[in-house]
Amino acid sequence: MLVGEVLSRYLLIGRQVQGKRIQWARHRYLARVLGESAVVAGRTDSFLGERYRRIAKRRGKKRAIVAVGRSILVIVWHLLSDEQAVFNDLGADHFTRHVNSETKKRNHIRQLEALGYNVTLSPAA
Repeated sequence: MLVGEVLSRYLLIGRQVQGKRIQWARHRYLARVLGESAVVAGRTDSFLGERYRRIAKRRGKKRAIVAVGRSILVIVWHLLSDEQAVFNDLGADHFTRHVNSETKKRNHIRQLEALGYNVTLSPAA
């Protein structure tokens, strides 16, 4: 089983899965280090910090730690597997820069119309 799969599926040590105990002898320390790194990354003004905050807001802190830890693991794997790979942080505003305002507006209008409202938009002053 790949380390990334282990980390993303089972964060808690000794968690019961289908009546069998998960063997954590080899992956316990990696999960702990990635979890601590994810918490620290969550406090930074970077792509990983923003990812942590977005996921923690919707799903909770523990799931955000696992998701960001897995993201760190993927980044490290790519950096180690390719000698010419260079890490470029996308920035904390990556998600806001890549949101299409027209698509977002159309989706909100569609949702309100599905609830039975007539929607007319006018630009703000």
